[in-house]
Amino acid sequence: MAVSSPKPRTHLAPAAGLFVLAPLIGECLLGNLTVPEMALLLPLLAPMYGAGALLVREAARRAGRGHTSMLVLGIAYGLVEEGLADQMLFNRHYAGHDLMGDTYIPALGMGGWLTVAVVTMHAVWSTNVGIVLVESLVAGERAGEPWLGKVGLAVTAVVFAGGSALVGYGNYVDERFVASPWQLGGTAFVVVVLVVCALRVDATALLRLRTAEVPAPWAVGAAALIAGGLFLGTESFPGWWAAGAVVGLVALAAVAGHWYVWGPRHRLALAGGALLAYAGAGFFTEPESAAKGVADYVANGVLGVGAVGLLVVAGRRVGWG
Repeated sequence: MAVSSPKPRTHLAPAAGLFVLAPLIGECLLGNLTVPEMALLLPLLAPMYGAGALLVREAARRAGRGHTSMLVLGIAYGLVEEGLADQMLFNRHYAGHDLMGDTYIPALGMGGWLTVAVVTMHAVWSTNVGIVLVESLVAGERAGEPWLGKVGLAVTAVVFAGGSALVGYGNYVDERFVASPWQLGGTAFVVVVLVVCALRVDATALLRLRTAEVPAPWAVGAAALIAGGLFLGTESFPGWWAAGAVVGLVALAAVAGHWYVWGPRHRLALAGGALLAYAGAGFFTEPESAAKGVADYVANGVLGVGAVGLLVVAGRRVGWG
């Protein structure tokens, strides 16, 4: 009698956790929404943010890839959201502001610094910080396994597509702006190239660097906190210092993703430093629609305490002490 092979296990709890955590970090922790806006928009944004982060993780894990590939997929996610859904990358007067400023590139119809800023924010905070946190919380074997079966993956893809379409429609109603066909087509082409590279190129072989000295996790976390703080604090002032912060932050994430002597503790330290930088910046970020009020500062505090609490629990799970 033949023995059937066991079916792949699904882990719905961490998948659901990431689905909820991604929009909380990506949109709420930074403080660019008022409390009423959070209550109104979070259910609308969760399908795109939550399902997007899940797709980034599941695609990489199913392809046998790690966090460097997830970082590249996070860049692709940022282009989908900002280039194809709400099209902010091409809308010079988005929300009534000139977000492109002196770095506007007429030939592309987009802002150099704006593009770098929003894509970096999505690649790091909207997707990968949450992924590392949840993988650290579940720790062990489940951290590297796919969490969804084929049906769950298909449902997640449909939810993401629907969420992206909803965001796109909402922004069109507000902005009455549609990017040109070549801008949309070019963005879609770049997204496809990034996805193929992320899932086909073995970043492990490219980044398997050897060193006699392994930096302590606290040093990695401190570097991420500083780089993240510099990036978030200078995003409105384009210059070499801001670009350097982006390069440093992304390089840290890429190396931590697959450097063979770095493990879960280093990756969590990296994500934790970035998370704390985001939480701190939330107290100084003004919402686009209104002046910051007492309730908004309280919300920043509650979300910040929650972020620290998650980080502490995750640290214990990966053996910080």
